[in-house]
Amino acid sequence: MSRARRSNDWGFPRWRGYGSSREAAQVRLCDRHGCNEPGDCPAPKSPNSPDRWYFCQKHAAEYNAGWDYFAGLDKEAAAEREAQERAETSGYKESAHYGWAGSGDGTRSRDELRALEALGLEPDADFDAVRKAWRTRAKEVHPDVRPNDAEAAKAFQTYQLAYEVLRAAEERREWKG
Repeated sequence: MSRARRSNDWGFPRWRGYGSSREAAQVRLCDRHGCNEPGDCPAPKSPNSPDRWYFCQKHAAEYNAGWDYFAGLDKEAAAEREAQERAETSGYKESAHYGWAGSGDGTRSRDELRALEALGLEPDADFDAVRKAWRTRAKEVHPDVRPNDAEAAKAFQTYQLAYEVLRAAEERREWKG
């Protein structure tokens, strides 16, 4: 007599597996030699080619690090493409007015983001970069360096205020953490 085989069917349809089977799942490995991570990030092997490499996230970032979106275009064509893409994504820029766009992780307030913008830094800049940017910019427009220059005095006050906002926020973070 043959032995009964075990079944995944429990009788009630919702208890059955959704497309599951007992076979091992196929995992594509990263195409970088020697990497054993899953390769789930496709990258073109050459321009206008349907062939793709499949890298892990680390090697995909490495592959894309030197990629120039405007390579091979002259100045006019690059400017036209940039203007066209800005027009297509203008809704995202408009949403920034309402505070929907920001650092993304919610760790910085609007005042901090404005202060970072005044210092010419990215939203994820650390405090050492803030201090360095503040010192270099403040030295350029310091009242002792440029006396009787109203614009320089205003710029110095802006940099000073931005630094104070970011320093206070850093102190709050250190105190909490």
